[in-house]
Amino acid sequence: MSDFNFNPDYLFVFMLAAFLGFQLIKRVSPLLHSPLMSLTNAIAAVVIVGAITITGEEGATPLAKTLGFIAVLAATINLVSGFLITDRMLKMFKRKDG
Repeated sequence: MSDFNFNPDYLFVFMLAAFLGFQLIKRVSPLLHSPLMSLTNAIAAVVIVGAITITGEEGATPLAKTLGFIAVLAATINLVSGFLITDRMLKMFKRKDG
């Protein structure tokens, strides 16, 4: 038997967050892309810390450890790519001396 107890409330919260996040990002003006990217980088950093905390718990189930690892991996990829994209966009606005 598994230690995992499915709670439909968690699925509802996840679906609601995914829907609202998609709607919010879809309607952002291109002028706000860099500040929004900075905010998502900060959120990804919080996700990484939370996922590491949950994954490293002493009584964590194998499912929690697997999902925590996936969360750390996905948030790290998001964080690094966000910094790279922001840096590339900021380079477009630098003056070229010469």
